[in-house]
Amino acid sequence: AIGADVMTVTTAPHRVVVVGNGLAGARLQDEVLRRDPTGERVRVIVYGDEPHPAYNRILLSTVIAGRLRPEDIGLRPSSWADDHADRTHLGVSVTGIDRACRTITRSDGGTDTYDTLVLATGSSAAVPPVPGMRDDDGRPAPGVVTFRTLEDCAVIAASAGPGSRVVVVGAGLLGVEAARGAALRGAQVTVVHPKTHPMEKQLDRAGGAVLARVLRELGMDIALGARAAAVRHVDGTLQVDLTDGTGVDADLVVVTAGARPNTDLAVACGLDVGRAVVVDDRLRTSDPHIRAIGDCAEHRGEVYGLVQPAWEMAAVLADDLCGVDGPAYEGSAVVTRLKAHGIDLASMGCVETPDDDETEVLTLSDPTRGRYAKVIVRKDRLIGAVMLGNPEVVGTLGQYFDAGTPVPSDRMTLLLGHLAGGPAETTSPSTMPDAAVVCRCNTVTKKHLVSAWRRGCHTTAASSPA
Repeated sequence: AIGADVMTVTTAPHRVVVVGNGLAGARLQDEVLRRDPTGERVRVIVYGDEPHPAYNRILLSTVIAGRLRPEDIGLRPSSWADDHADRTHLGVSVTGIDRACRTITRSDGGTDTYDTLVLATGSSAAVPPVPGMRDDDGRPAPGVVTFRTLEDCAVIAASAGPGSRVVVVGAGLLGVEAARGAALRGAQVTVVHPKTHPMEKQLDRAGGAVLARVLRELGMDIALGARAAAVRHVDGTLQVDLTDGTGVDADLVVVTAGARPNTDLAVACGLDVGRAVVVDDRLRTSDPHIRAIGDCAEHRGEVYGLVQPAWEMAAVLADDLCGVDGPAYEGSAVVTRLKAHGIDLASMGCVETPDDDETEVLTLSDPTRGRYAKVIVRKDRLIGAVMLGNPEVVGTLGQYFDAGTPVPSDRMTLLLGHLAGGPAETTSPSTMPDAAVVCRCNTVTKKHLVSAWRRGCHTTAASSPA
């Protein structure tokens, strides 16, 4: 009708509540802000039980070693929580989920509503039921600490000084990093591990033997094939009894015996839970209004427990929440790098030699110099590699592994790089594909860097979301 008033209908942003302010939850918040900076389509509210703004757990071992301060590993400026107080609630945990009403209850007594709820609850350090290792509530006993948080780092750093004795229980990725960090503070470190070699998930037996030798040459004692049988207080000190009948004195026991996905909330509200919260390729749980990402998610039977998959999940979910037509999550091809000063170790894909006629395996072992290399090729594609003490070719191998492109016909170049006439790590960046990953800690590709530079972002801070 002529002259009629025009009525504008506004729609409230889709309300997303994220449970967890760790790497996965904070990354999802950032990914959504990149796609929807003004919050017109999606409003993300994050609850985290830790009092700190999000920080990079990958770098905790560097904090233990004293080479970074706790404030140096923050993912955001220190003022982030104050500037975004309506969107980020620190020190406030979620205690319950009402799926029928789409509400959550909080530890401060409040409630909140959601259109989509995202579980990014992460995982917790496992403390084995060893006598003397846990208190009556299942927490680490006095003198025992896990290695998971900034608070754990503070305890380790305070105890691991020159002349102190530290026993690390578990020689997986975190155990080796914690042991190296304590040793750099001057502590006498003993590592106890039940397997025949350290880091058995990332190394075959031959590579693990070289790593064990490297750790010993760095001043650590390694007790392999043994478990902690008991932790006792004897004459004012700790005594760790081992299953091989020996004992080790300690001022501090650091437990790095694996982690368990935090699924209590999911179980309590009736979601499907296996080893973790079961999700599909769009990260949906058995309730279509609830998603899960990171350590607490089980996708196609896999629970990764690593940062790279968590951030890849966050990107897929952010596309969905913002209405972007992006790819589904189909799993992650993970490259693991040890973050321990003086030890350069990378592992990707298959590390054990497959038993078939289509696989080519090349190895190079130089234990005296702490070097070991192994590449596994099937049908001209790199399906696995281990590189210890040989950083010159890691970037090139990572590109072959990520892209699935054919490797050189002379396989020796994969082990030796330019020394055998193959590609050097210093190859011009202009020849790298856009999808080449430059920084795995932050999943930064060449395309990300080029795009940011062309937008005028010449510093890390300039390229960060508001």
